[in-house]
Amino acid sequence: MPVADEPEKGHIVEESTAEPLLAPADGVPPVLVTAAEVADAAAKIASGSGPLAVDAERASGFRYSARAYLIQLRRAGAGTFLVDPIPVTDALAPLAEAINDLEWVLHSADQDLPGLAELGLRPARLFDTELGGRLAGFERVGLAAMVERLLGRALRKGHGAADWSTRPLPDEWLNYAALDVELLLELRDEVAAALDEQGKSDWAAQEFEHVRITEPSAPKPDRWRRTSGIHTLRRARQLAVVRELWTARDTLARARDVAPARILPDAAIVSAATADPKTIAQLRTLPVFGGPRQRRYSRDWLAAVEQARTMPDSDLPPLTQPFDGPPPVNRWERRDPTAAARLVRARAAMGELSTTHAIPVENLLSPDLVRRLCWDGLPDYDKVGDESELSSAIDGFLKSGGARPWQRELAVSALTEALTPREP
Repeated sequence: MPVADEPEKGHIVEESTAEPLLAPADGVPPVLVTAAEVADAAAKIASGSGPLAVDAERASGFRYSARAYLIQLRRAGAGTFLVDPIPVTDALAPLAEAINDLEWVLHSADQDLPGLAELGLRPARLFDTELGGRLAGFERVGLAAMVERLLGRALRKGHGAADWSTRPLPDEWLNYAALDVELLLELRDEVAAALDEQGKSDWAAQEFEHVRITEPSAPKPDRWRRTSGIHTLRRARQLAVVRELWTARDTLARARDVAPARILPDAAIVSAATADPKTIAQLRTLPVFGGPRQRRYSRDWLAAVEQARTMPDSDLPPLTQPFDGPPPVNRWERRDPTAAARLVRARAAMGELSTTHAIPVENLLSPDLVRRLCWDGLPDYDKVGDESELSSAIDGFLKSGGARPWQRELAVSALTEALTPREP
């Protein structure tokens, strides 16, 4: 069982020696926008060798969807390619055929895989440099930080939060996009070497495969409860206004493919729930609602407010958010002191493992899974037979909760000791 007391030894380049990387070595490639260009790129990529560096740019904060608006690809012997998937959405089959059987190298793969999957692009194998960096114990796992530390190059950053649905894309943005895959394959090799030195390669492989095959989570119910400022509201009828306005906004945002906050900010929704306007004139006196973009939807917003005002009490949302699973941790001591004590011991045990193996505690085991285990994961902790039986029960619970084999191998023993019933 590896212990990583110096996880980065042998793989550190002093930050002061980092050489700025201002442009791709071979220049910024043209953006591919036709079926013929994509097919030609696919053939070139297929003739290359080794893994494929992949990145995608979205328009988070500007668009409702998580679709990819630019795809960056790089493979040894083939070079770098920038693909605009919007005009060639129906012509990506040759590209999928060329790359879907390869190992893909991404940084924070879970961010980009869903949008790429929508286009029929799915990797056969995966290496996530960001996740690999976490498992290797690196304190800073952003792409620029890791490239600087491990490769001695300073990446030019600054456009990650841009509106990548913009057309045409500015040259400076394209330069930034190409640089995101310029050194990704070299970074993969350095991270792989660090993981191998620490005996964590198999652990990482299990995590990469978990990310590769995991489907995106279904939207959580009551998403409207995440409206910023909702905590200031005290009445169920006000919460109903938030829910109806949030739903109206979401419907409009989805139809227009615009980020919801750009249609109506959360603060305006809370303001309307507090003021309870009865007419369009009253609505338009509130902040934001009187603006030119919102005025054309005044009837929609007022209809949502009226829907909440007139609905029967039985349809009003509860004041507190329903939850699936354990209650908030700050309520445990009052509701179940024994479970609260279990959680304290379990967290301490996981903290020790985190320190020993230089892995963030949240990567060792899902914190939610630990909470569920400590709350009511086993039928009756006090009636579990011996330590072996408790260990088996914990292992079974973690397995059913999606914990990977390497996580269970590390955590079960520590959690068994922590959760063994204590004498009063």
